[in-house]
Parts: sequence; structure tokens; C-alpha cells
Amino acid sequence: MKKRACRRGGIPLSSGAVMTDKNLLRSEGEQLDDILDELQRESAVREIAGWETGFANLDRALDGVRPGLYLLVGAPSIGKTAFAKQLLDQVAMKNNAAGVFFSFADSQQELRIKTLARLGSMDSREIRRGSAYLLHWYGVPRLRGGEPGEISPSWDRVRLAAEQAKGWLDSMYLIECDAKTTIASIAAQIAALKSEKNSGKIMVVIDDGQRLGDLKVPLSARYPIIVEQLQALARQLNTPLLAVWPDLADDAQLAPEAWAEKAAGADVILVLEDDPLRAKQLSEPKRAMMLNIVKNRGGERGKLAFEFHPAFANFVEVAPSP
Repeated sequence: MKKRACRRGGIPLSSGAVMTDKNLLRSEGEQLDDILDELQRESAVREIAGWETGFANLDRALDGVRPGLYLLVGAPSIGKTAFAKQLLDQVAMKNNAAGVFFSFADSQQELRIKTLARLGSMDSREIRRGSAYLLHWYGVPRLRGGEPGEISPSWDRVRLAAEQAKGWLDSMYLIECDAKTTIASIAAQIAALKSEKNSGKIMVVIDDGQRLGDLKVPLSARYPIIVEQLQALARQLNTPLLAVWPDLADDAQLAPEAWAEKAAGADVILVLEDDPLRAKQLSEPKRAMMLNIVKNRGGERGKLAFEFHPAFANFVEVAPSP
């Protein structure tokens, strides 16, 4: 009868070979020095385990962006889409990664305007109108008639910022979704993109994720189902996936912490809300925001303070109030 070879770590071993080559099987204790040296080398050049977000405090709290499902929750019109787009842009820029944004609400044009407004520090409404006159809150009177063409530096700044961003914009993809879009079709598009880029470095954002699933099922019942499916997708593709959800509670808005149970399948849950205390210190159009990290399997929970400039679709981290 023929003896069957056993396998250790994918290497076929005969019964006589197991004892003759000690390198084939080493205990954790024997490898400990090598493991510690490797970890030390990595920690010497990296302060976080995952990808940089462009927000230093968020990096430290999350330990960087890693594969898994992230949920961004907040009331309608609070700035979730702007935050998600900025986060995706910054991940792509800082980590040489590809980014894909699936949108059920904003068009490609609107998403591009958000990015250009932030990069060029130019009011998104100016870009949308195709004119360069400034709004009254800048302290500059509005220009009339043919005068908009007199203020060209704003547009020059936008063009320059776009040219400087060309490198990472080449790895950014915007996809408009509709009623026919499913998690399966999203998975197929991500897989095709990963194959085309020949790289596993890709981050995904799905805006208005509540529109997925069977729309005949009540939203409250769809939440956990969609979350489980998106988490499975993130694991399958081994990529970070950020799903944006509106807080559409019929009664009073849920406390941020309640989302940790409502969407239990997510790896990280971020809840964006206004910060009324700090808002008193700001003048319009700036808004004081608080990002609540209510669930985080890989790091800390807590609160991060931001200032949001809606006109520029720009979030800036700030030190919290004492």
C-alpha cells in the first residue's frame, strides 16, 4: 500500500523528510525573534496599520483604513456625501490607491464639483454657474453684467489644483446608480476594476446605501440585511467599503450610540452630527460638526471635532472644545 504524503504549509512531506529538514516546521517560539524584528521594522516607518485618511485624528482612532465595512450615518443634508467624497479622495491621494464612488443621489458632475471646490478653494456654486464672481459672505460685492470675467484668478486656481491632482484622479471612478443597481452588480464592477488596475489597493464608497435591497421591505428590516451583505462583500474583496446611510428615524433622531446595535454587522460605525456648542463660536457659512465613532473593532471609540465649509465641500479637523 502506498504511503500518502502529508502536507505542512502547502509543502508535501514524506514520513522520512519531516525530521531531516528542521526549516520546514518551526514553532512560534523558534520564530519569535524574527517576528519581533519584522514588527519593529514595520513600526519604525508606519504609525498606523491601515491607509491614511488625510485626517490625523481619525487615522489614530481607526488605526488607518483597513478592509472591512464602514458605515457613515447622519441626518439628511448634514454633509455625509461631502465627507465621504473627501475621505475617498484623500485615501486615493495619500496611499496610491484606486477609489470608486457609487452614487444613488449626486450625479458625476456634482461629485466632480465637490472635489474641484475643495481643491481650488472656490465656491461650488461659482463652479456650477460657470462664473467667477464671489458671494457676499467673502466681503466682496457681487459683480454684474459682463464683469465676472474680470475675476479670473479663482478659475486659474481651480485649473491648477485639478492639474496637480491629475495623478490620483486617474485612479478615481464615479458610477451613477439607479433602481436596477444591486449589491451583485456593484461587486462585479469592483472585481472588474481590481482586475483592470491589477491591484488590490482600492477603496469603495456607496452613497445612499439604504436604496439597495428589496425596496418593498420596510427600511428598518432592510438595514441589517444590507449591512450583512455589504460586510460579506468587503471581506470577499478584501477591501475597505464605506456605506453612507441617512438617519431616517420617524421619531426623534437616534442617539449616535444606538447605531452600534442597529447595524451590528459593521466593522466601524461613524455618526456625523452638528455640534451646537461649538457652533456658537463660528460664523456662517462654517458649521461645527462632530464625528462619533460609536463602533470600532480595530481601534478606539470617541468623538472627533470638525469644521465643515459647505461652499467648498471641505471638512477640516479641529481640536475639540475644552
